[in-house]
Amino acid sequence: MEKVNWGIIGCGNVCEKKSGPSFYKIEHSALAAVMRRDIDKVKDYAQRHNVSRYYTDADQLISSPDVDAVYIATPPNTHASYAIKAMQAGKPVYVEKPMAMNLTECEEMIKVSAATNQKLFVAFYRRALPYFLKVQYLLEDKAIGEILTVDVKQYRSPRLSDLTFSDQTWRVDKNIAGEGYFYDLAPHTLDILDFLLGEISDAKGFSANLGKLYDAKDTISAILQFKSGVIGSGQWCFVTSNQTDIDSIIITGTKGEIRFSTFAFSPIELITEVLSESFDIPSPEHIQQPLIQTIVDELRGVGQCPSTGISGARTSRVMDLILKS
Repeated sequence: MEKVNWGIIGCGNVCEKKSGPSFYKIEHSALAAVMRRDIDKVKDYAQRHNVSRYYTDADQLISSPDVDAVYIATPPNTHASYAIKAMQAGKPVYVEKPMAMNLTECEEMIKVSAATNQKLFVAFYRRALPYFLKVQYLLEDKAIGEILTVDVKQYRSPRLSDLTFSDQTWRVDKNIAGEGYFYDLAPHTLDILDFLLGEISDAKGFSANLGKLYDAKDTISAILQFKSGVIGSGQWCFVTSNQTDIDSIIITGTKGEIRFSTFAFSPIELITEVLSESFDIPSPEHIQQPLIQTIVDELRGVGQCPSTGISGARTSRVMDLILKS
């Protein structure tokens, strides 16, 4: 197709800046329709982003002849059902992360993608960001020699809404979003490790609810085994104090290490016996735009997107393994 006309299901906060504007700012792409159950909110979004059609019913958007491809930006518990409906309607899908509530749902989405011959992409947009591509380049250039280990730490203090039961975000509701902030944030880290270091063949973990602020697990520890032989470890805690907040990934090799972050975009540090360098690479205004460009390119037959249903399902599998015990 020469131009991809997009429809968004669930035009909430993520669509304001991170993703939504990308669909009408990149070449050969347009935002044709949006959907949200609240009529006032969807109308407001449509007017502010100059979208001509808006709906409160997802089925209407999916069946619209003006929509070529569907972006699903709803909470995780509806990802699979909307994605399957859209692909069965003959439309490729771009779905938010995590891809679904569990690996079983991901596998069903992949089966439908194959059966309908419709492409399935997942919003692990770090795979297309210059910041992480720089890390990839350093690793491939053997800047730290042969890779040995990776260590992940993400500690974060509770949000104000976490402290008030009546005002808590859906992100800590297990029925809507799975295991809280681990499901919301850790997938980005696990996926970028898959991208940089290859597939994670096995994972084991321990998890607990130590803060007692909500029902979902808030503290998780994991051990990762990569197919390449690399060994990894991860610690996530979402009930620490402000003084202990950390967002860190350290990849160690035979000649040094690379330090960077998942969310903070702190300067990438390359440390070896002979040098110490820092690379400050900020994120773009619309953080999903580089990946969305690769999706549009692939749908037009002139490129390839690095984040697919196959790769997205691998991350869901790893999360399932970590939380299994």
